[in-house]
Amino acid sequence: MSDNHEENPIVENVEPPEVKLTAPALSERESTWLVVAKNRRVNRDWEALMQRYPENSLRCYEDLCSTPTSRQPGRVFPLKGKTYKGVWEYEVTKGDRVFYIPDEQQLKVIVYYAGKHPNIAPIP
Repeated sequence: MSDNHEENPIVENVEPPEVKLTAPALSERESTWLVVAKNRRVNRDWEALMQRYPENSLRCYEDLCSTPTSRQPGRVFPLKGKTYKGVWEYEVTKGDRVFYIPDEQQLKVIVYYAGKHPNIAPIP
C-alpha cells in the first residue's frame, strides 16, 4: 500500500461553505445585513483589497451592511441581463470591484468576487 494519495478532482471542486466577510478594523456601524463571502478564496481577495485601499473598502463594507440595494450612479448598480439577474456591482476604486448578490428576505449579502475590475463581469 502506497502512502501517496491520489488527487480527487471532485473534492477539489467542492466549494467550502460561506464565510463571514472580514470586517474592516475601523468599522463601527451596526449592520442590518449579514455580509458573507462565497468562500474563503473570495474573503482572502477581499482582505487583500482592504490592505490596498482601506478607506474605500470600509465605505464599501458599510454600504453592503446597511444599504446594498441603493443605487449610487457610477458606483453601485445592478447588472443587466438574464445571466446577472439579482447581481450588483460595487466600484471600490477605479480599478477594483466587488460583485455581490443581496437576498432581501434573509437580509444577507453574498460577495462572490472582490478584486481587479475584470473585462467581463464574473458569473455567480
